[in-house]
Amino acid sequence: MRKLLIVPVLLLCLACNMDRSEALKEGVWRAELKLTDTEVLPFNFEVTSRDALKIFNGDEVILVTDVNYSNDTIVFKTPVFEGYIQAVAKDSSLEGFYIKESLDRVVPFSAKYGLKNRFDLNTEKTIVNVSGNWETVFSPDAEDDAYIAKGIFKQEGTKVTGTFRTTTGDYRYLEGVMDGTTMKLSTFDGAHAFLFTAEVNDSTMNGMFYSGNHWKEPFVAKRNDLYELPDANDLTYLNEGYDALEFTFPDAEGEQISLSDDRFKNKVVVVQIMGTWCPNCLDESKYYTEFYDNNAEKDIEFVALAFEYAKTKEKAFESIKRLKDDIGISYPILLAQYGTSSKSKAQEKLPMLNHVLSYPTSIFIDKKGKVRKIHTGFNGPATGYKFIEFKTEFSEFIDELLEE
Repeated sequence: MRKLLIVPVLLLCLACNMDRSEALKEGVWRAELKLTDTEVLPFNFEVTSRDALKIFNGDEVILVTDVNYSNDTIVFKTPVFEGYIQAVAKDSSLEGFYIKESLDRVVPFSAKYGLKNRFDLNTEKTIVNVSGNWETVFSPDAEDDAYIAKGIFKQEGTKVTGTFRTTTGDYRYLEGVMDGTTMKLSTFDGAHAFLFTAEVNDSTMNGMFYSGNHWKEPFVAKRNDLYELPDANDLTYLNEGYDALEFTFPDAEGEQISLSDDRFKNKVVVVQIMGTWCPNCLDESKYYTEFYDNNAEKDIEFVALAFEYAKTKEKAFESIKRLKDDIGISYPILLAQYGTSSKSKAQEKLPMLNHVLSYPTSIFIDKKGKVRKIHTGFNGPATGYKFIEFKTEFSEFIDELLEE
């Protein structure tokens, strides 16, 4: 925590020694988060007005309107998520930090005006093309930490876009380059700050995955166009002796909400295990909100259980309100846990489940109150056809339950 207290003081002291600045220059900037002494995570943003900018990750465009100035210090925060950038402006540059207070994380940040390339290239040659599917294992030499994934990439010239799908979700929109035989991919959305680097040949890759400046792990991959991950409907299930879900958690007004409440009786219910800090949960919440609003006349209800790492109940409900307001969620979000996003702690709150493997996880309940399916993770829009496939499967299964 001491580090976080120092950061604002440092920035304010720098600002006091400068003249009052105007708004950031409109146009494209390249930002960098310093992860190690040798690795930086780059991303691009465009300042469109004094009070707005856009962050780019592949096909994703994040509109940021929470922008505040104080002398030469600027603070901007992406929608929904807690993390923010705080930096001092000088000429055509920014120097500061990316900060997540609840997790006591601080990452050095810098940006320069007019730089359009996300990554600088050491060579213009496209020796390898990574387009296609890659069977991937993260932390392959760590028995307890190893997990599988599927890399899905598209390369045009030196530009690479795509994502990694795992059994618990996807790493959303990744964008980067193939620099000779080195692949570099990054994303920044206010919650994720991910960098992937890998040495690639025609059939294999060996790389490193960085999550901010607090975590890194190796990964290996091989081309495999036929590779598929395990079925997301088989990973989480009810423990023996259970056929239903039970819980009672508070909403923002302090009312205790249970599945036995009248609003859920004789209805199909989708229970969403999630966190406001989770980008995959954001993608899922956007889809569920659209589906819920478009099917308001049907006997279906959604209820979200938020597992928050915010240190106080008040902060957790602030995050829940921000999420609901930003994307217009009209179904209830209950506070199931605060102070940690630990999955083992979450499972203690829902002991009828074999485990909580992923945020998000969706539990489908029929009109009689029986659990009919549990879907682990979420394939978001960055996964392309898998996102379309999920929406089709979801809609068809809900219709099946409604007709019973």
